[in-house]
Amino acid sequence: MAHSVQAPPERFNFAHHLLAATSGISDKPAFIDDHATLSYVELRARVRRFASGLRELEVRREERVLLLMQDSVDWPVAFLGAMYAGAVPVAVNTLLTAGDYAYMLANSRAQAVVVSGALLPVLNSALAGGPHEVKRVIVARPEAPLMPGEVDLQSFLRESAAMDAPADTSADDPAFWLYSSGSTGRPKGTVHSHANPYWTCELYGKGVLALRSDDVCFSAAKLFFAYGLGNALTFPLSVGATTILMAERPTPEATFRRLTGGVGAQKPTVFYGAPTGFAGMLASPQLPARSQVGLRLVSSAGEALPAELGERFNAHFGVDIVDGIGSTEMLHIYLSNRPGEVRYGTTGWPVPGYEIELRGEDGKPVPDGEPGDLYIQGPSAAMMYWGNRQKTRETFQGTWTKSGDKYIRNADGTCTYAGRSDDMLKVSGIYVSPFEVEATLVQHPAVLEAAVIGMEDAEGLTKTKAFVVLKQDAQVSEQDLKAFVKSRLAPYKYPRSIEFVADLPKTATGKIQRFRLRERERAANPLHPA
Repeated sequence: MAHSVQAPPERFNFAHHLLAATSGISDKPAFIDDHATLSYVELRARVRRFASGLRELEVRREERVLLLMQDSVDWPVAFLGAMYAGAVPVAVNTLLTAGDYAYMLANSRAQAVVVSGALLPVLNSALAGGPHEVKRVIVARPEAPLMPGEVDLQSFLRESAAMDAPADTSADDPAFWLYSSGSTGRPKGTVHSHANPYWTCELYGKGVLALRSDDVCFSAAKLFFAYGLGNALTFPLSVGATTILMAERPTPEATFRRLTGGVGAQKPTVFYGAPTGFAGMLASPQLPARSQVGLRLVSSAGEALPAELGERFNAHFGVDIVDGIGSTEMLHIYLSNRPGEVRYGTTGWPVPGYEIELRGEDGKPVPDGEPGDLYIQGPSAAMMYWGNRQKTRETFQGTWTKSGDKYIRNADGTCTYAGRSDDMLKVSGIYVSPFEVEATLVQHPAVLEAAVIGMEDAEGLTKTKAFVVLKQDAQVSEQDLKAFVKSRLAPYKYPRSIEFVADLPKTATGKIQRFRLRERERAANPLHPA
């Protein structure tokens, strides 16, 4: 890794940094969506106009602007425009409920909202259901006549003169929020500085992925996720590349249409996905041939990538999947395989610029080969969870960030995922990684997906149960699957029971929600009925 990185200057505005870095690029497309193409010169103009418009609304420095937007060419305009003005965009998941948005509006005290027309009804329900008021609702691509207090984004931009200079922000000033999707409790507003996306661009986008100006990038993960934000906005803009954006859900069919050049007449050279998505793609009867795509680089995050899945993808498309792990709290990936150096079944090595430690229950480092809690030290760690001092202290411990994941360090320095800290199972006194069992189950030719949980039996002992989704028209018995796992893992790791299901509960990022399966099991099989 010869890529050397200098720290940003003390006075630093990340939006201005991106615009300045691409000031020599004019008519080249920065973003392409289903309806429009936005060139680099148009992006610079619209960002500055949006920033000026916020100032005219009297949105002040560090006040929040909620972004409830589907991926489109308007998203980066609003996000970067708010940052350029010194305001703080709060990018939120588009798949939530009005109650969730009411909470986020009140929690962030957002002064303005930018919303996609298709999402305006749920936003209005949130505004009606809570005490919070906003100065203006800016609507991108409205689908119905606008009401008082609402303005069309295009009119908002036309009526604003471009701001001459960015807000004089510090590298350590709050720049934007992302809400982390906890498995329990309210989402936490994760506050990132202007310097944080700079570091992820330099250390991972350039340093590991080695993105180029001639790349065309496409991310299945949406822009409101930390992973998608780097993939489809900050990384490509930092090198002057082009990004294809997609508003719809990333089904295999929708993904294939982009990968084969069906949108914008440009085939992506870089694709960012997640293991669940890759499994669905490979199982689809519409899977395109290698000759129909133009991929040179494929990235994966969100959940650990089973080795067999990566190997099958490479066998079909002739390109490796570079698997890594990141988090909302660290903004992007800090532990990763590398292009040309992929060790399937592992999450690779620490990204240069980051350090990791695997610690036992006593807080001390564990030896190689033993599972430990993953802690990360690096320059892109979030500043805090807004208004949540207790959770901030639990997660951000001095210069270290507690990930909530367990890992095992291998002899070659790579690390292998061993499950979430709260998902690790102790069976007969020995730790069992649900992911290890799941990764073995999906090696069976009949299995599409699997999730493993631990449940207490009548004696209070933990037993493993697997939920299995079979491939279309495939058949296999429970006993055969148990025998399959026993033949590949230590005997005590095989699932004691297997239930065949049509699908698995997942988050919007595609992560399997094992806690939902545990809740369902407890409801169906109460050990101690009241």
